[in-house]
Amino acid sequence: MSMHLLPPMYSTTGKKKGKKKFASAEHARKARDLDESWKELQKKWGIEAEEKKRARALAAPSLSGNYSLKIPEGRNTTAHIKSVDTGGNATLAPAKIYTGDQVLGVTVLHKSCLQPVFSKQDAIDAARMRR
Repeated sequence: MSMHLLPPMYSTTGKKKGKKKFASAEHARKARDLDESWKELQKKWGIEAEEKKRARALAAPSLSGNYSLKIPEGRNTTAHIKSVDTGGNATLAPAKIYTGDQVLGVTVLHKSCLQPVFSKQDAIDAARMRR
């Protein structure tokens, strides 16, 4: 199924969060107070989240020099692993054929709903059903 046929919830674009909306001015004030108290608590314990993230990002080694497209030593791509020969063969099973005398036939009710018919009355009932 192509992506253009899927509903918007499957899209990977447009995931940016917009401006936070509050139900009332009271809720907005409480959120601001809570955010300020959280920042004060972080300062009290010496956790500077933004500075810590920035320092960690600057200290990280560069990724551009670490990767190469060479095949590692000891890995041989020319070796071939043969499949296991079990010696058997898969033959077609014989067709299943009904040999009893209970089922008179098969009827189609709605579209492809096949049902067995066990009596003449069942066949009449199936034929009189609305389609």
